[in-house]
Amino acid sequence: MRVRFAPSPTGQLHIGGARTALYNWLAARHAGGEMLLRIEDTDRERSTPENVAHITEALEWLGLGWDGEAATQSEHAARHEEVLQQLLAGGHAYRSTATADDVKAYKEQHGDDRGFRGEPEEEGAVRLSVGDEGETVIQDLIRGDTVFRHVHIDDPVIARADGSPLYNLAVAVDDLDAGVTHVIRGEDHISNTVKQVLVMEAMGAEPPVYAHLPLLHGQDGKKLSKREGAASVQQLRDEGYLPEAVRNYLALLGWGDPDDETLIATDELVERFEIERVSKHPARFDEKKLRWMNGRYLRELGTDELTRRLEAYYGRDGLGPAVAISEEKIQTLADFWPLAGFIFDGPADDPKARAKVLNEAGIESLAAAREELDGIEDWTTGVLDERLRALAEARDTGLGKFLQP
Repeated sequence: MRVRFAPSPTGQLHIGGARTALYNWLAARHAGGEMLLRIEDTDRERSTPENVAHITEALEWLGLGWDGEAATQSEHAARHEEVLQQLLAGGHAYRSTATADDVKAYKEQHGDDRGFRGEPEEEGAVRLSVGDEGETVIQDLIRGDTVFRHVHIDDPVIARADGSPLYNLAVAVDDLDAGVTHVIRGEDHISNTVKQVLVMEAMGAEPPVYAHLPLLHGQDGKKLSKREGAASVQQLRDEGYLPEAVRNYLALLGWGDPDDETLIATDELVERFEIERVSKHPARFDEKKLRWMNGRYLRELGTDELTRRLEAYYGRDGLGPAVAISEEKIQTLADFWPLAGFIFDGPADDPKARAKVLNEAGIESLAAAREELDGIEDWTTGVLDERLRALAEARDTGLGKFLQP
């Protein structure tokens, strides 16, 4: 199996794209195959080196390594031009100046369900000649085979008037040349898939097998997207999520694991993952569940490893003494400082609160607490809580009388 993850560098990698990358990676690793990385930079205005760096950094943080060197679509421009000329010379494509209004008028005359057919001209954009006869079958591991009758398909534009290739021509050529056997991507690409398969068939080639993933929705049931403010991988990293927790959570968004486990180590995901078991129905991204899962992963780390992660996250050493009082409460690395930062920053100076708490009764409570805790060797949250609660009960007062001072 050889798959590819082919993002467009028009922004940061959001969670929908990250799940697509993860499913490609899991499918390839499960089959002992390869995952290629190809940057589809045909959008000349929005594709930037900075966005390419954002994508590769996000994949590296997630631990989704690719095989070989990352490629860009633009570096294959000469090959795209070569195929375009072959299609024109072979009668599989033609130039046309037809506009959107011309297509609309054609359909008004021939029927809305009829595919547009243009007349070959000396100049204009290049359209693929589909013809009315026959049908194209898309082999889809998730949705099943989908049949497209040619009579209903417009002759798609595959290159601009200046000869520069458009997305569907470039993708079809690149997938074939790279030896891609399976294309795993979002179901929003289905309309592109049939055009790409038509290009491949015109080239006399066998298309790969496809798997169109259901889209991710938010808790409101609306589709998540970069333009709608979906969380990016960088945002999750900056908010203190662990890459292994994000991998685990994204893997379960639409994939039906028969053993019904929530926390699954990455090597187990690789062993169990089968793209055919992905649901056809949209999955909902629930940040509360992700936070809960991340908290579970944090506690699985153990104190030493959690300390190392926290020190790397905050860029400072010496956090170990405060980890014990917070590790059972935090759900992300970012939760640590609000809980334990006072140990390093000192208590906030609030004169009113100080006067209210550190009065004569408060000082007496502090003295009693000090006496109760004196000599304790197991200085942990559980032991301290148990001893102070016992002290409060013995004195028939609230626990806050000892905690607040």
